[in-house]
Amino acid sequence: MKKLIFILSLCLTQTIHASSILFLGDSLTEGHGLANEQAYPILVQEFIQKKLKKDVTIINGGVSGSTTSDALARLKWYSRKKPNVIFIALGANDGLRGLDLEQSQKNLEKIIEYGKNSKAKVLLAGMMIPPNYGPDYSQKFQQIYKDLGEKYQLKVMPFLLEGVAGKKEFNQKDGIHPNELGHKKIAENVFEFLKGEL
Repeated sequence: MKKLIFILSLCLTQTIHASSILFLGDSLTEGHGLANEQAYPILVQEFIQKKLKKDVTIINGGVSGSTTSDALARLKWYSRKKPNVIFIALGANDGLRGLDLEQSQKNLEKIIEYGKNSKAKVLLAGMMIPPNYGPDYSQKFQQIYKDLGEKYQLKVMPFLLEGVAGKKEFNQKDGIHPNELGHKKIAENVFEFLKGEL
């Protein structure tokens, strides 16, 4: 009987295993204007623990103002923690600043390749931007994420701010950064997106 209990305990331990997720992003991931625990990565951790009964460590690698050009160095630093999953949510600031999209794509490719070479599961969140620089620029911007998903065989979340962007009740006064309710909505969407990868 004791042996059976030990085996069942061992199986349970293997099922509910510890893992770590790195959220590599900008102010949207950092939780600009909110307390650290209100940002969506921490809320995702709560969903995983409550709904999946899994022990997971969250690394919030979001930095306000971050672009695709400065994120690789940050990824290399965080990789010392050996995350099992890397959730890339970058590019919004590139688009808002009208940066060269070919360079942005190359930057994201380097980030993805580094992540995959580290043996982590790499996931990508798509972004959208207002048509400030014309519809052609906006369309090319969105296409980057589709192309990267196909090229690297990545699971891509179509839009990080789905159901949040453009809705007053989910955003702070600046109309750009999600408020507490907005981050809860993002967390729900991100959890549904990545729960099968854990």
